[in-house]
Amino acid sequence: MTEALPEEFWLGIEQFNQREFYACHDTLEAIWMEAGEPERSLYQGILQIAVAFYHLSNQNGRGAMILLGEGINRLRKYVPDYAGVQIGALLSQCRAILHMLQTTEPDQWALLWESLLQPPSPDSQHLPTIAFDR
Repeated sequence: MTEALPEEFWLGIEQFNQREFYACHDTLEAIWMEAGEPERSLYQGILQIAVAFYHLSNQNGRGAMILLGEGINRLRKYVPDYAGVQIGALLSQCRAILHMLQTTEPDQWALLWESLLQPPSPDSQHLPTIAFDR
């Protein structure tokens, strides 16, 4: 049985879903540093993905690829969900974006970012949100 996650965690998820990726990082880092496992890796994985998207927003595709890969790897043990947070869906979307980054030339990273900001549609990839049942 998992312990109830702190309110700061849910604030970080809200910030992530509002695309406030740097704020999400700050919020989750504050609780990550004090947390024990298994929550510690959960917080770190989500904050790494948030920082990856922050890097991509600044056309730092290399940093985004590294942190997406690390975040995906760290969160694998929480699939399909953990404490009501749908990790499997998040990872599926992040893997698709990582693949897109790996196959996009650096001079196209800004266009990739802009395309990810578009509203979701069945034939396009977009920035993920973290779904949860609380």
